[in-house]
Amino acid sequence: MESTNNNRGFSSNLGAILAATGGAIGLGNIWRFPYTVGENGGGAFILLYIAFVFLLGVPVMMSEIIIGRRSQKNVIGAFRTLAPQHKGWISMGVLSLVAALVIYSFYSVVAGWTLNYIVLSSSGQLIGKMPAEISQMFADFTHGSFWPLFYQFVFLCLTAGIIILGVQKGIEKYTKILMPILLVLMILMCIRSLTLDGARQGIDFLFKPDFSKITGNSILEALGQALFSLSIGMGALITYGSYIQKQDNLFTTSLWIAGADTFIAILSGVAIFPAVFAFGLSPASGPSLVYEVLPNVFNSMPGGTIFAVGFFVLLTIAALTSTISLLEVPVLWAVEELHWGRRKAALLISLAVFIIGAFCALSFGPLNHVTIFGLTIFGLCDHLTAIYMMPIGALLFTLFIGWYLPKADVYDELSNSGQLKARYFRVYYFIVRYIAPLALLNILIAGILS
Repeated sequence: MESTNNNRGFSSNLGAILAATGGAIGLGNIWRFPYTVGENGGGAFILLYIAFVFLLGVPVMMSEIIIGRRSQKNVIGAFRTLAPQHKGWISMGVLSLVAALVIYSFYSVVAGWTLNYIVLSSSGQLIGKMPAEISQMFADFTHGSFWPLFYQFVFLCLTAGIIILGVQKGIEKYTKILMPILLVLMILMCIRSLTLDGARQGIDFLFKPDFSKITGNSILEALGQALFSLSIGMGALITYGSYIQKQDNLFTTSLWIAGADTFIAILSGVAIFPAVFAFGLSPASGPSLVYEVLPNVFNSMPGGTIFAVGFFVLLTIAALTSTISLLEVPVLWAVEELHWGRRKAALLISLAVFIIGAFCALSFGPLNHVTIFGLTIFGLCDHLTAIYMMPIGALLFTLFIGWYLPKADVYDELSNSGQLKARYFRVYYFIVRYIAPLALLNILIAGILS
């Protein structure tokens, strides 16, 4: 009989850090972060983002990890274990589970686009194309029926294959391989971008803060990006937290994850903005920056085809490490709560995600006339998760740690049962009880009113 608890737990702290960092690093860092920075003025926004990552993101992330490690369970089992007398908290786990499934459904569509761009760039189909032609190619692809679904399916298969292998032989092993490759590719692209004529303007944009460009919306965008970038509020950190060994220091682990995630996000800006400015393009190009603007940059530089292939391979690796963490959330739930084997859980859940994701993919083409509350199916999934599910999930997690779970239990986890001094505990606990809930509530209200 297939084991339902296949090599549970990371074998080392390094494995836990790389897996959790891989889950956080994704399209949010390399696709969303650059265009968000571009739309909000550059350097000043980055400083706000970094401040929010470490002052709020790390405490909230630690809270999720504490829930996972304390319970040693999936997102629903965790609250059944930690709050046996108050079943209402289980709804938090249900919300996280649904959020992970919905995010994975539309995320896999965008991840499939990266596979398509690897094919386009490596086969030379982008060479010599005018900007309008590249934009039309992107539109033709996303408006199609077969190829978007094909690439989404391939990406889902890649993710499921790693998940089926288990925690140590799958997630941990492959993130240890993929993360160093991602870092090397990122550094190589930064070097290439920095050697372009006119690259200095892009560096100034990134690292010379102009606080006159900061607005109230920019502050909320920076806070939202910090939480989104760390994969907070979707249950992945609870799931991975349940795999972290009891002797590992959660504070230093969280700092490593946040630091690596932020480092990669800034490197993505260094790889992209010098090239964008070098060729006179707009840094505020929005979501199309990666898929429509950058191919024009690659076409304009010596060795652009190699640079293009490298970039989209990098984007694919980043997307894959994220989808691994997203799929593991429902898989662990199915293994522990439904007593399915890991293979069965990964395959059936991937099939369900493919079906939901197909509606998201087709909402750019054959189903673009279908709208709900004025949004396409893809837009609705994105809106529901980013504006409601993730902020609500993160808010409830902080309330659970700050106001429900006994303070002694929280300290016990952070001090490893008294083995560590955890001098930061009072500051952490104050942030989780008061500052983080207020900040998350502001994000939620701003999102609803926008």
